[in-house]
Amino acid sequence: MTNIGIVILAAGQGTRMKSKRQKILHEVGGKPMVQHVVDAARIVSQLRPVLVVGNGADGVRALFGDSAEYAVQADQLGTGHATAMAKDVLMGNASQVIVLAGDMPLIRAETLEKLATMQRERNAAVVILAVEGDKESSFGRILRNDAGNVVEICEVAQAKRRPDADQILAVREQNSAIYCFDAAFLWSNIDDLPVRQARSGQEYYLTDMVEIAVKQGLLVDAMLADDATERLGAGTRAELVAVEQAFRQRANNYWLENSVTIIDPATTYIDQDVQIGKDTVIWPNSFIQGDSVIGEDCVIGPNTVVRSAEIGENCVIEQSVVEGVIVAPDTYIAPFTHVLPMESNDG
Repeated sequence: MTNIGIVILAAGQGTRMKSKRQKILHEVGGKPMVQHVVDAARIVSQLRPVLVVGNGADGVRALFGDSAEYAVQADQLGTGHATAMAKDVLMGNASQVIVLAGDMPLIRAETLEKLATMQRERNAAVVILAVEGDKESSFGRILRNDAGNVVEICEVAQAKRRPDADQILAVREQNSAIYCFDAAFLWSNIDDLPVRQARSGQEYYLTDMVEIAVKQGLLVDAMLADDATERLGAGTRAELVAVEQAFRQRANNYWLENSVTIIDPATTYIDQDVQIGKDTVIWPNSFIQGDSVIGEDCVIGPNTVVRSAEIGENCVIEQSVVEGVIVAPDTYIAPFTHVLPMESNDG
């Protein structure tokens, strides 16, 4: 780990979600979206992540308590303005600053580490995490000069007003909205961002830091993500479904590559913190949730829920719910059983 500061933009309310809860508190992969982002940040940096929150962020503060730093963005004036709110917390404490949104739960710690390594080794003012997209994508296009250096992030709306619109929209290297900055460059220039007119009023965009760096003759580069799903966010409930599906596919692929048989991945749900032993077989319509641990050579399902339980080796659990207990090795749990911790008789 190095002294990398991580800023997580978490002030948006997500009005399109039409929920009483802030959108980043909606769960995917068994955890609130923002929890996944914070978990990745903690692996990458010894510094506490800085959550940029809005007024009324009680849910976020309750979730993380003193394990995170907080900066308040009272007025929603864009990503550049939100990032600037973290200046007083991080300036002087970190030589690199990663900025990303709190609704991007598929981001992996190893990707953030690679991004920081590239920025540090290339001595770039900023390195952008890029994803590969098609012409219809709504992501900003990353434009390079003849030398191969990034010179601009062109948003789709901007591109459509330019005479070379077709050429720009055909660019497949696109902005994921995750950045690693040289901290000195970021904090010395963040207050000079130009004001832009947006649908909700005037805003300051973090993407304009690229133009500032180029004008100063500093290097800007981009790194292509190995997995394009890391860019997925959820601003609506329909998008939440897509993120959940990507989580499920990632988890199932991991276990299929690590000695676990999954009969029907499309109907198998495995949370991120689950552990499964070799040669275990999981049958359809099974849910393995929380921090469950399943031993080797087990048969789970069909139609089974294992929730925050520890299952010994050589167990068979069929059409049952097992939660919050330790199951001894070689146990058979018959269909239609609900196994719960024994209630205390104290008092």
